[in-house]
Amino acid sequence: MSAAKTAAQSGKRAAQTPRTTIDVNAFIGPYPYRYVPHPDPEVLVSVLEREGLRGAWVGHLPSAFYRDPSHGNETLFTTLAVHRATLYPVPAVRPDWPDWERTLRAMREMGAVAIRAYPPQWGMGPNDAHMSRLAAACGEIGLPLVLTVRFEDLRQRHHLDVAGDLGAATVRSIVRADPRVRVLVTAAGRETIEESHWGLTPEERSRLWWDISWIWGPPEDHLAHLFTTIGADRFLYGTQWPMRLTQNPRANLDLLPEDLREARLADASALLAR
Repeated sequence: MSAAKTAAQSGKRAAQTPRTTIDVNAFIGPYPYRYVPHPDPEVLVSVLEREGLRGAWVGHLPSAFYRDPSHGNETLFTTLAVHRATLYPVPAVRPDWPDWERTLRAMREMGAVAIRAYPPQWGMGPNDAHMSRLAAACGEIGLPLVLTVRFEDLRQRHHLDVAGDLGAATVRSIVRADPRVRVLVTAAGRETIEESHWGLTPEERSRLWWDISWIWGPPEDHLAHLFTTIGADRFLYGTQWPMRLTQNPRANLDLLPEDLREARLADASALLAR
């Protein structure tokens, strides 16, 4: 392929992530098991500008490992206050904690665009009653529920990080918990996505989306395979910054085969406009 043709295709792909695109999987704050450089909102704003993205759904990274994420939520809202035109808070709500229902309502009133939950870190498996109640409550108030499969590959995790990956059975049970809940699963690979998607009914699949931060491009071409079999409209742009390079998702989109170069990711508004 000529350099000119490659550049033209890259430019065409770049046009598919215009400044209306939201990164639905970003964090601020330190990671407890290794050093992560500059996990600050000011840096994230600069990164989004460099990548040509309009904004990001932002969680508080340390809160995934707190027993009580409420203090992390306070930090998240306070820190993002001066960046709310670009950075949209996605706080965590732990459904086995006292007064979690009141916390959920308060988060919505404070401007949360979605709610994060971390079943593996909280010891909650498939069909956990607490997670089912959280899913139903999110569906009732109209906020998407955001789940994270992993923060790091199992092979490189610290020995104190004993939580496993979020499994497909847990994803399916949360989607089935309430017909109103909309679920975004981040940092999933092809195996988890396929096991979840093909185990759900068409109606249940319509309420489930995935980000592309952990989906392989060439040579495995998992992203192309999933676009072909499941459809690009089930996927959203996500980077998992600062845990992963923000260039990865764009590069994988640039490297899609020609027959998929017109494919369009879903927009974050798909989870909100219900």
